Amino acid sequence: MRLRAALAALRQLIANPEDTQRVFEVIRAMAGPALARGLRRFRQTEAGQRMLKERRNLLRTLRDREALAGLPDGSLGRAYHKFVYAERLTADELVAASTEGDPHAYDFDDRDLAWYGERVRDQHDLWHVVTQYGRDPLGEACLLAFTWAQTRNRGVALIAVAAAWKLSRALGFGALRAMWQGLQAGRHASWLPAQEWEALLRLPVVEVRRLLGVASPSAYGEMAKSTRLATG
Repeated sequence: MRLRAALAALRQLIANPEDTQRVFEVIRAMAGPALARGLRRFRQTEAGQRMLKERRNLLRTLRDREALAGLPDGSLGRAYHKFVYAERLTADELVAASTEGDPHAYDFDDRDLAWYGERVRDQHDLWHVVTQYGRDPLGEACLLAFTWAQTRNRGVALIAVAAAWKLSRALGFGALRAMWQGLQAGRHASWLPAQEWEALLRLPVVEVRRLLGVASPSAYGEMAKSTRLATG
C-alpha cells in the first residue's frame, strides 16, 4: 500500500469529485491484495473459468452502441445504453481515466490478473444500472459502499469514508443511511464480478436485479427525490 500517494489523490478528489482519474489513483495505491484475491475467487467459479478460457472482451460488447440499442426495451442492455448516453458517457472513458498518469496500470505479469482487473473496471456503469444508483454525488457514494462490500478494496473504502463525511455535512444523516443500505445491498447480492454480463444484457433489467439479489435503494431514492424537490 502507498498511503501517502492515496491521501494526496484523495485530497484532489475531495476538491474535485468529478476527477475520475484520482479515484483510480486512490484505488491502486490502497488496493493491496484485493485484486489478486478477487481473481482467486473468480477462478473458483464455473462461469469465471469459462470466461477466462474464452478471454471474453466485455469492453467490446459495451462499445457496440447499435447492438445495445437494438436490444428489447426494458432489457439491461437497453437500460445501460440509455444510462451512458443520457449521461454523455462512453465505455472508453473509464479506460482512459484508469490509465491516465499510469499507462501500465494493468500491465501485470499474470495476464489473467490483467484481464480480470480490466473486466471488473468495465463493469462499473453496469453496476450503476443494476443497483439504480445515479451519477450524482450521493449515488456514486452509495455505489462505492456497495462496491467495497463486493470487492473489499481498501482504496474504495477510503473514498467511501471521505464521501460519507462530506455528504453527511451537506445532506445530513440521510446520506449515511443511504450509504449503509448500499453496503448491506452489496453484502447480500450475488458476487457481481463473476457474472456473465454478455448474456445478462439481453434479459429484462428487473429480472437481472432479481436474479442477482440486488435490493431496491429506497433510502437513496428518498434522498434523491427530496434533494431534487429542494433544488427545484
